[in-house]
Amino acid sequence: MLVACAHGTRNPTGRRLIGELALAARALRPGLRTTAAFVDVQPPTVVDVVAGLAGSQTPAVVVPLLLSGGYHVHVDIAGAVAAHPGAVAARPLGPDPRLAAVLTARLLAADADPTDTRTAIVLAAAGSSDARSVADVEHTALLLQADWSGPVTTGYGSAATPSVPDAVAAARAAGAHRVVVAAYLLAPGHFHDKLQGAGADCVTAPLLPDERIAAVLLDRYDAARG
Repeated sequence: MLVACAHGTRNPTGRRLIGELALAARALRPGLRTTAAFVDVQPPTVVDVVAGLAGSQTPAVVVPLLLSGGYHVHVDIAGAVAAHPGAVAARPLGPDPRLAAVLTARLLAADADPTDTRTAIVLAAAGSSDARSVADVEHTALLLQADWSGPVTTGYGSAATPSVPDAVAAARAAGAHRVVVAAYLLAPGHFHDKLQGAGADCVTAPLLPDERIAAVLLDRYDAARG
């Protein structure tokens, strides 16, 4: 059983897109059994889902639908599987070159010019106090930089620094004529809403929907099973 474990959101579009991601994975892998779990905001919790599967002796692979490895991956999800021998946790979706490719597609859709050295990109992540999460986001920024002539920097919605508004201001102070925020978020929700007030010239759409993300999800599942 693949347990697709997301953060959780009150945004109805965000909930729909996360649900459709699991459906896309099943379309790519006919016969795959999937179920959903969450670490915050909405039920069912990953603890309850894994415990229920353990009770029915159903092996489970929990794939974090998260873009970096922070508290939710290393504490919430790790704790949920630790007590059940038949459950394992996969690594999060990011970093991955395919996610960087989706970010580039979103930037191009927002009319960002990859050849313009005076267009700065701020990769905006939700943020975490876990240094491993920050390192994962910085790794993604390096992957994204390969496609862009202008500078790619990082900003965070909470817990880590710099904040997205501070990163946008720093890009302008460094001489950027245009600053585009690349939303490193799976779906619309609280953090994406906050990006609109960060002072950028443009904010990209989140990563979903995109079939490449379902392919990453399946790769994480396969690696954990192996």
